[in-house]
Order: sequence, then structure tokens, then C-alpha cells
Amino acid sequence: MDHFLYRDGQLMAEDVAVTDIAAAVGTPFYAYSSATLLRHFKLFDDALAGTDHLVCFAMKSCSNIAVLKLLGDAGAGMDVVSGGEYLRAKAAGVSGDKIVFSGIGKTRDEMRIALEGGIRQFNVESEPEMQVLSDVAVSLGMVAPITVRVNPDVDAKTHAKISTGKKEDKFGIPISRAREVYATAAKLPGLKVIGIDVHIGSQLTELEPFRLAYRKVAELTETLRADGHEITRLDLGGGLGIPYARDNNAPPLPLEYGALIKEEVGHLGCEIEIEPGRLISGNAGILVADVIYVKEGEGRKFLILDAAMNDLIRPAMYEAHHDIIPVQEPAPGEDQTEYDIVGPVCESGDTFAKGRNMPTLKAGELVAFRSAGAYGAVMSSEYNSRPLIPEVLVHGDQFAVIRRRPTFDEMINRDTIPEWL
Repeated sequence: MDHFLYRDGQLMAEDVAVTDIAAAVGTPFYAYSSATLLRHFKLFDDALAGTDHLVCFAMKSCSNIAVLKLLGDAGAGMDVVSGGEYLRAKAAGVSGDKIVFSGIGKTRDEMRIALEGGIRQFNVESEPEMQVLSDVAVSLGMVAPITVRVNPDVDAKTHAKISTGKKEDKFGIPISRAREVYATAAKLPGLKVIGIDVHIGSQLTELEPFRLAYRKVAELTETLRADGHEITRLDLGGGLGIPYARDNNAPPLPLEYGALIKEEVGHLGCEIEIEPGRLISGNAGILVADVIYVKEGEGRKFLILDAAMNDLIRPAMYEAHHDIIPVQEPAPGEDQTEYDIVGPVCESGDTFAKGRNMPTLKAGELVAFRSAGAYGAVMSSEYNSRPLIPEVLVHGDQFAVIRRRPTFDEMINRDTIPEWL
């Protein structure tokens, strides 16, 4: 469920007409619904009721600090994968003891920033990283709390580019080597082992891969405890998918996911962390674009938008589907036209959809990409020297620009010409 619905013939973002936002900020732009963000966070929090747990928002999916503050004030922790994300979380008012630092390539500077600013734990992914983190912690007179990310060799049955739990993936330590790696970690003076971390991928649409992975984690917990390690926390990652196409079967619900967690690891007495991102932010955002031209091609029509692959890369990168709807509600039974929906970037890959049936549209009309709140604005760029587009947060009948569109001069003036040119 989201809060982008037609009312009186107009697409609304909660109680704000999308056309009003477009008139105020121009197109293209991203709009996020506060009510949807909070509802989706609460679904996960409620799913783990009765357990000691923390829901950490995977902020790589949507990292605007206004969104982070909204979720942080509601009780969410944050899962970060860079020093910049850590500092964004802190700027949003999230305390260090609710920030988990993941990622396979943490630098010494990033480790120092997190240790000095406060951190719930580091999810370490290799033995060299463990040694470096220990050295940094010792140099600061501190001890770093860690979990070790294990790779359970489980096929998440998702897109190859977002699968992270198979043995050929770059993430984590093979679960078969976990005992020796934990033994090494226990000997390092700057580390304190507190738990186990696992994450098998993103946009999972069935529960069985989670079950297989969590069952292996449960067995490993018992083994490591028998070896003398104090395993008190299980970081189970995220990855639960969302329905990008409204006519597809819906992925499992957070309630079902929470029940699986309780079933597979609830008997261990561990604090549970989960790191959902897409399911919290994905359907909480839309991308709104203007139709620049309708072009007649050879046996096809092109709907040319002012949004492009630099604004929403998912279709070009992942062959991803987004429902695209007119902002003006079509009349019941209105004729459909088949379009290739494209952007203005000079690449054939700048295509959002091919052969998509839409109500007949003309230049100057607005369309909205649904399910664009995750991996949309965060993956955008200035390719073709196109400025980054605004982000807007809606709350009831109010909206605010939470990232403005830079001017061309601001974009260009970041470059400098050397004196010798």
C-alpha cells in the first residue's frame, strides 16, 4: 500500500496534488510520502514484536537526511555502507549506537570516523579488514564491536547484480571457514565479537532462500558458542522485495518474514537486527516527469520525457520494470496507445519501457513512475550535464523541497581550469 492515489481525477501524494508540486518545483522531481515510509517501517517493527530487535533502514536505498530523520525519530536504526552515509545518518540525528556499518571496503578513515562518532557494530567481511579495524581501534584506545558477515552459499533467486549470498559473490566469509575466522577475531586486541551477520541479496520474492540462510546461521551460532564465543546478536540483513508491477503476484509480507525469523532463530535468545531498505522506501516514492514530445517512429510511437536514465538508472542497469501512470486520471475505458517510453539522453539504453500500453498522451502532460523511492535519487548522476533533480517530502497536505535542483552555473562551477590552460 502507498499514499499515491487518484482523487477527483488527479494523482495525489497524500493530500497534495502532484500537479501542485510540479508547478512549484518543475519537472522532473522525486516525491516521497511520509505516511508510506512510516507505515512500512512499522510493518517490520511490528513483525518482530515480542523479540529484542532493531529495524535498521538500509539507507543506500534512499539517503536524503529528511527521510532519515523521519524514520530515525520513529525508532529506526540505520545500516550504512560508507563514511558519507554514516555522516548523513548522524546529520539526521541518529545516534551512533543505532548505526550499523556494513560494506566490504571500509577504509581506515571511515573506521576512525565511526569509532569516534559512535557505532553499534561493524559488520566485517574479511580477515584483512578485521586486522585493519583492530589496528585503528587500538590506535584510538578503543574496542570495536563486530559481527562477521558469513556467506552461506544460498541462491537468493533474484537479479544477478543484486545477489550477494552465493559463494562466487564478493561478500562475506565462506561459512565453511567461519570457525577459524572467529578464532582469529577473538585474538585481535581491538575487536569484540558480538554476533553474526548475513545478507543474501535484494528484491527477494519468496521466503525459502531466507529460511535456508537463517537455518545455517542458527547452526553456526550453536557451533560458535560451543567454541567459547559470546554470540548475542544476529544481523539478518534485508532484501525482501516489493511488487514493481501491480499485476504481479505480491512478494511475502513483513509479517510472514518476521514469523520465519522467529521460527528459525527465535530459540537462540539473540537480539535480532534486520536491514530493510527497498520495502520501506520503494513504494513510498514516485518520479514525476513531463512529456516533451510524442514521436512517430517506424511502426512505433515514442513518448519522450524530460526524465532520463541519469535520473532513474534502474531500467537501464537492471532491465527493471516501473509502472508508469498519467498524473491526470484516465477516463474509464479510455483508448490505449502502445509507446516506447524514453528519455533525452544520447544512448539507446535511455529507455524506460518498450511497447507499454498507456492512455493516449500528448506533449505537456505529466506521468509518474511508481515504486521509485528506492535506488532512484541515490543512484542519479549528472550524465549529459543534466542537473540532479529535486526531492520533495510530503506530509499530509504539506510538502517541502528536501533537495533542490542546482542551477547550471552551480553544476559547471564545481569544475576548475588549471592556470596553465
